[in-house]
Amino acid sequence: MKPNERQPQIEAIIRREGEVSVEMLAARFDVSAETIRRDLGLLAERGRIRKVHGGARRPMLVVEPSHGEREIASAAEKALIGRRLADAVAPGETLFIDTGSTTLAAAPALAAVPGLTVITNSCRLAERLAQAGSDAAIHLLGGRYGADNAQTIGGTTIEQIAQFRADRAVLTVAAVDPAVGAMDASLDESQVARAMIRHARTVTLLADATKFGRHAAFAVCGMEEVDLVISDGRLDKAHREALQDKGVEVWI
Repeated sequence: MKPNERQPQIEAIIRREGEVSVEMLAARFDVSAETIRRDLGLLAERGRIRKVHGGARRPMLVVEPSHGEREIASAAEKALIGRRLADAVAPGETLFIDTGSTTLAAAPALAAVPGLTVITNSCRLAERLAQAGSDAAIHLLGGRYGADNAQTIGGTTIEQIAQFRADRAVLTVAAVDPAVGAMDASLDESQVARAMIRHARTVTLLADATKFGRHAAFAVCGMEEVDLVISDGRLDKAHREALQDKGVEVWI
């Protein structure tokens, strides 16, 4: 097995198990301990894992890259998640949709669902829905402007969310751990997401497989508050089963 094939598998094991030893990985892949140490060194340099004496652990809390970098990452998977979201949403629903590269990727598919009411703090999402020909009634929440994500955040945004009631809160997050819940790397964005959850009848979480098994600093919700998770085909069986054990419906 080539290093570029082995290293993603090593990363997946570490994210699933939390901490592993060099000896365990060497036996698992039938390679030398020195080969595993090289793999771990490269993964650590990329920030994918954290090396410890004799092995490796999950990385520290996630710090998200810029919006532009996130929009490029896993673009095909995010587009697929967007199409699945459109399958889940019924014509005429009222949706809260927060800011995120995955919700933005869902805009073209959502634009084909008739009669929606969309309440969002994402300027880019509002614009992209309109450009895609959506007939949705789009309500753009006011508040303090965050330039990188082209979003509104802060107390005014949260106050305005309370004026609405939605069928569904559609949320993206930085990290998901079925045992802990959904988390975000931004305090402001986590507060907006929590407000949307409070005023929605159901919660749909959009998270590609790379979001699973990692942690971020700010809690969004426990998995018992989530009704549906839409991910991609890379989501491993252990995470799918852990979500289902929590009563969460999973679409991939």
